[in-house]
Amino acid sequence: MIELPLPLSRICRRNLQIAAIVGGLAAWNAFAISPQQIFYISLGLLFLWTLDAVSFGGGIGSLVVDTIVHSFSQKYHNRVIQHEAGHFLIAYLVGILPRGYTNSSLDALQKEGSLNIQAGTAFADFEFQEEVNSGKVSATTLNKFSCIALAGMSTEYLIYGFSEGGLDDIRKLDLLLKGLGFTQKKSDTQVRWSLLNTVLLLQMHEAARAKVAEALSMGKSVGSCIDIIENSINVSDL
Repeated sequence: MIELPLPLSRICRRNLQIAAIVGGLAAWNAFAISPQQIFYISLGLLFLWTLDAVSFGGGIGSLVVDTIVHSFSQKYHNRVIQHEAGHFLIAYLVGILPRGYTNSSLDALQKEGSLNIQAGTAFADFEFQEEVNSGKVSATTLNKFSCIALAGMSTEYLIYGFSEGGLDDIRKLDLLLKGLGFTQKKSDTQVRWSLLNTVLLLQMHEAARAKVAEALSMGKSVGSCIDIIENSINVSDL
């Protein structure tokens, strides 16, 4: 479940590209950069981009873009936090223990030491992986995975009225259902059931999700986030 809200990322990339072009033109006028200097600068940037794509799978570029966007767009940062809080909460509620999370590519680099991990939540889903590898996934396990996969997108819909993230989650779920031999009709039924139950759980435990989002934004431990969920559920049951 390590993923970045892709649609928003594309928008940010486009805006950054436009800003870079405008900035380049401004620098050209301000510093009287010659066409030859522009050629060498462009050649150098092309070399760095190619090196990143070949050696690091585009990880450095993604890290730079994600860091800039998180730094200058509080809206984007908040949406990522809320999205991951939804994943975290639903996973715990359906019995899958979250084992870690990252709020950005830079956070992932610091925690995991990898350029290819982006904002997201990881789970202790060993039983699920074993079932997938065996080609036989139980209905209970599939229901849990489906709810977790749709949790981030559902959270965005409930808070903002639409979802800009979750494309990678949907793709993973779709690939899993196809791999299990689901027809399109059966897949649609599974998604509808999971979406309904996920939304109901999120609405029932909105206070817990909001507190988890706050904890994630502060970089608190997984254990602290779980304590928050447990305390919120216990209070709501009184």
